[in-house]
Amino acid sequence: MPAPLEGLRVVDFTRVLAGPHCTKALRDLGADVIKIEPPSGDLGRVGLPYVTGIGLYYVQQNAGKRNLSLDLNYAEAREIVTAMCREADIIVENFRPGTLARFKLSYDDIRVYNPRIIYVSLSGYGQSTSWRNRPAFAPTVQAETGLTAIVQDHFGEALTEARGDACSHADVYTGLQGVIAVLAALQDRNRTGEGQHVDVSMAATMLSVNERAGALLSGIDTDGEPIALSANESHIFEMADGTRLTIAGSPIYSPMFQRYCAMMRRNDLLEDPRYATAQSRRRNLAPLLAEIRAWLGTFDSLEQLQAQVSEAGLAVGRVRTTEEFSASDWVKEWNAVVSVDDRAGGSVRMPGNPWIFSRSKLPPAGAPAFQGEHNEEILTERGVPADQIAEMKARKVLLSRRTAFSAFED
Repeated sequence: MPAPLEGLRVVDFTRVLAGPHCTKALRDLGADVIKIEPPSGDLGRVGLPYVTGIGLYYVQQNAGKRNLSLDLNYAEAREIVTAMCREADIIVENFRPGTLARFKLSYDDIRVYNPRIIYVSLSGYGQSTSWRNRPAFAPTVQAETGLTAIVQDHFGEALTEARGDACSHADVYTGLQGVIAVLAALQDRNRTGEGQHVDVSMAATMLSVNERAGALLSGIDTDGEPIALSANESHIFEMADGTRLTIAGSPIYSPMFQRYCAMMRRNDLLEDPRYATAQSRRRNLAPLLAEIRAWLGTFDSLEQLQAQVSEAGLAVGRVRTTEEFSASDWVKEWNAVVSVDDRAGGSVRMPGNPWIFSRSKLPPAGAPAFQGEHNEEILTERGVPADQIAEMKARKVLLSRRTAFSAFED
């Protein structure tokens, strides 16, 4: 069977991370995604390290998309892209609100001649709020919406300096919310025949994915008990052989403390006044963790430990690097890491798909396009004469580059 989104045409105006992550998922689900890249190039192309002049940061979010690079300040370029939008099913953009309106490519412009268009706008704070024009990058949105404060509160004195999280959660999660918006709007269009605009906010996304938000917003004092089932306070332990691991859930949390005691066959700890309440367990956390570490030291292997942890209804996970995880049997079984053409006769390793469909066959991992690599192919498909294409190249209406480095030079 064909891929689920095969036959759908996506015009991708996005750059860097949130938008490209969204349209990469659409491509991997079978849609034909044409990335519209401006003359300056997508900043993601310079994300280190480089292979064949392309940043692997860019490769991960854009492999498999076709690339059309042109300057929308020229009328001819706007005409070409407008014609593409006339026939598109989906448009995704993540510019600052109002940017594409300057080129007559806003949702209100396009729906006039393409009422079935599904137009998704990803931005920091939405298209119509008082913060709409604020620059938004993952670290700043995470700071504004509470994630950075959670990181500070969680690690506390363990941090030698105040800092944010190492991953761009706000971008990636917003990209996935964009995919959800596309799929929901497609279902609505199947029912009504009409497209629509979907406004997706990074800030709103970060609240929605914060599983602790409801508890934090309640203002309720839990008397020392961890909130949200205590997963946020899971500890890192080390076995005798040096294997580092975590057990999901904190022994401070009363129901979890009971499971820890059952897991360790230490019912005597239930009677110990030092551990009688969540508050007392917080005060005496060091000796409690020492009891757990001593118990862990009785096991020769993680596999041996796994059985006893599972018996208590808990889960244990080894602390691995990305490289270590990629070498696991599970990654091979799922095909969770795939080889992607590096455009120099070799390949680079990239994450595979998170889905396995029982009937639909997904497309193979595509190659990352050089900037403007498909200019002639795409324009020829649209019936643009060869002499006109050559003339636009000469006037730099169309651009193409094979490296990331030159894309940001003056």
